[in-house]
This record gives sequence, C-alpha cells and structure tokens, in this order.
Amino acid sequence: MINPRQADATEAKIVIVIDDDPSVRKSLTNLLQSVGLDARTFASIEEFLRWPLPDAAVCMVLDIRMPGRNGLDFQQDLASSDGAVPIIFITAHGDIPMSVRAMKAGAIEFLTKPFRDQDLLDAIQLGLELSRSRREEIAAASLLMSRYESLSGRERQVMEFVVSGQLTKQIAAKLGLSEITVKVCRANLMKKMCAGSMLELGKMSERLARLRGAQPE
Repeated sequence: MINPRQADATEAKIVIVIDDDPSVRKSLTNLLQSVGLDARTFASIEEFLRWPLPDAAVCMVLDIRMPGRNGLDFQQDLASSDGAVPIIFITAHGDIPMSVRAMKAGAIEFLTKPFRDQDLLDAIQLGLELSRSRREEIAAASLLMSRYESLSGRERQVMEFVVSGQLTKQIAAKLGLSEITVKVCRANLMKKMCAGSMLELGKMSERLARLRGAQPE
C-alpha cells in the first residue's frame, strides 16, 4: 500500500481532477489535501483546457461521462500531444469494453464509483511517479542534445569515428588532419559532452541517434 506522504516533498506534485459533479470534486479535494497533495479541480474538459499546464509532476483523475467531450476521446487527444499526462479514470457507469479501451490507451487505473480511497491514492502515486520519470527523461534528452549542438562540425566528425572504434591515426587519415589535431578534437568533445569514458560516449551517441530518429523531418 502506497502513501503519498512517502514521496519526495521537495518536488511539486499536482493532481488534476475533472468531474462535472461538484460533490465529487469537493470530496476528492478533501481526500488529496488530507495526504498533502495539491488538487486542481475542473467541471469540464473545456474548463481544464483554459488552464496552463504547470511545470510539475502531474496526473489526472478524469470522469469518463461528462457534458461535451468524453474522457476517453480526451485521453486520445492528450496521448497525441506533447503534454501527455498519466490518467486515472473514474466513472459511475463503466463497462468492460470501456475499461479495456482506457487501459489499452495507457490509463493508470479504471475505478468504478464508489471506490476505495486507498485504491485511488495508490493509482495517483503511480501516476505522479510516472510523470516525474517522464520529466526527468525529457530533461536529460534536452541536455544531451544541447551538449551535442555545442560541438563544432569537426568535433562531430571525430566523435562519429571515435564511437565506431577508429584509431587516432585512422581518423586523421580519413579527415586529412594531423594526429595532434584529432587528439585535441577528441579531448574537447569529451569535455563538452561530459563523457567520462569512451564507453559512456558511445552510449551517448546511441541515445542521440534514437533522439534524432524520433524528431520529425
């Protein structure tokens, strides 16, 4: 059983609640505040969309059936955007096909009202941890790309040969450079990339290849 109070209190964490029932919003706000979580409530998806997503670990407690756009369709919209948010569905009128669709699309949990408070809190903690991990991955990828972009064109060429296992004299011959120049370029790129070893540089190169491959043309 997971208690949100066990989480790192120094990191901002916000739980978004979208439900058209005022009593549900009030009840969930009281529950979340009782365990030290910041709750932001909205009566509709449209109301939520007018609110700028904060720079924090977030997860969403989302009712499926509401006036206007339903929760399942909104889940698809979020999944296709850059602001993906872990979702926990709650509903008073759920069925198996609905729950299967939600879970296949990546929902953390599908809870039918009335549900146990602890079941919801456990799902929320999982969602917040997933959000935190995603934020760390995005930050790490951004830092790696920034370091690579700081390299000169020649340093990038040398890096490509270095991670492929080429020796200094081989790189010098292929690029028409002196061995001393290659050594200087290698030392500079290792420093700029903050790589402690050739093995680490190789892993960075693989990660960069994946990141560049994921970017749209």
